[in-house]
Amino acid sequence: MVFSSVIFLFLFLPFFLICYFLCKDNKKRNLVLLIFSLGFYAWGEPYYIFLMLLMLFVNYYFTKKMGKDKKTLISLIVFNLLVLFSFKYLNFFIDNINGLFSLNIKNVNLSLPIGISFYTFQALSYVVDVYKGKVKAQKSFINLGCYICAFPQLIAGPIVRYTDIEKEITGRKTNMDDFADGIRRFIIGLSKKVLIANNVAYICDVIFAEGIVEGGVIGMVIAILSYTLQIYFDFSGYSDMAIGLGRMLGFHYNENFNLPYMAESVTDFWRRWHISLSSFFKDYVYIPLGGNKGGTFKHIRNILIVWMLTGLWHGNSWNFIIWGLYYGIILLIEKYFVKDNFNKVFHRIITIFIICIGWLIFRETNFNDLSLSFKTLFGVYGIGNIKYLYYLGIFSFRFILSFIFGIILSTDLVKIKDGLYKDILLIILFILSIIMVVVSSYNPFIYFKF
Repeated sequence: MVFSSVIFLFLFLPFFLICYFLCKDNKKRNLVLLIFSLGFYAWGEPYYIFLMLLMLFVNYYFTKKMGKDKKTLISLIVFNLLVLFSFKYLNFFIDNINGLFSLNIKNVNLSLPIGISFYTFQALSYVVDVYKGKVKAQKSFINLGCYICAFPQLIAGPIVRYTDIEKEITGRKTNMDDFADGIRRFIIGLSKKVLIANNVAYICDVIFAEGIVEGGVIGMVIAILSYTLQIYFDFSGYSDMAIGLGRMLGFHYNENFNLPYMAESVTDFWRRWHISLSSFFKDYVYIPLGGNKGGTFKHIRNILIVWMLTGLWHGNSWNFIIWGLYYGIILLIEKYFVKDNFNKVFHRIITIFIICIGWLIFRETNFNDLSLSFKTLFGVYGIGNIKYLYYLGIFSFRFILSFIFGIILSTDLVKIKDGLYKDILLIILFILSIIMVVVSSYNPFIYFKF
């Protein structure tokens, strides 16, 4: 079940909110939230709900008994990572072992549970923070379930730290201002997803599927820019909806995006993009490894380890590892060789170019397709056949409008003050979004597979 679906918008969410607000205290509301969250997950993953419950129980039971026992901490970390490895990376590991040693080990018939990377990382952060004494172990199974399994951020983030919502789990208060702000934020996210991401996704998908060579340089530039817009409005739109839903329930999740395409450097980009993931790797991997202490060699080592893991977190394919190392190397170049006295406009242009190339590596999991895309981008197959691109339908008014608005809204050029006019605009956007949800069957979510 996705947020931008008829079932969620008109059945699940209204019924949940009625049941939730009929309860007068947080104890009962937490139970309702957990039950509906499990139902939400079971809608798409009926069998893997037992896996999530197992992970919840293990982390709940042993963290309560952990104290300062380092062996229990290590055991819980290994358990969580082993579950993630088994379902997400085992077949990737087997394929590489087979290729390296000419073996014929059969793949394991396990599909990837939706959102496993997100709720595994939330469980890990909880376990580590309890061990460090930043928070106390949660005594209530239901309350911990509301943290790890809450449907607003369950399957595509943002990654929520237990430290950020510990007090709100039992002591949150709901009011009309928060509820109204939550609705506004949800509509913004829904509009991003349905009105922009889905439309530019079509442009991107049709060119990569049918028009790489024929489209030439022009087609590839359009495809890469479309994917750059798609992944931003898709993921930030989901984060907005998750933050909005949380706000409606009394939770205040941290921001996950801050106009990343306005970044003046790649370092700045990663302060603005998927903030919850970047901060997770910084606090739980980079700093424990030593960060930038211990000399240049160790700093370079730590950066490359973190970014290799960041790439691997996104998927079980070599292109993701390359994508992570690509960013690790660029960040090191910026750190040690790039001066700050360049023109800001020049910096932003170079940064956007680097980001777009990164998204091309990120998207193409097949190396032959990736090679073909790079050859096309750099002119091997010519400038491009405009008539063919027109035939593919990418120059329709609807797609051009979404593309232009996507570029504009990726910047800080449009600022609308809170008030009546903004609320009227949001109502219009909500109506348009609902129309698109009802009439369109094309509704992909990129980050569900992570």
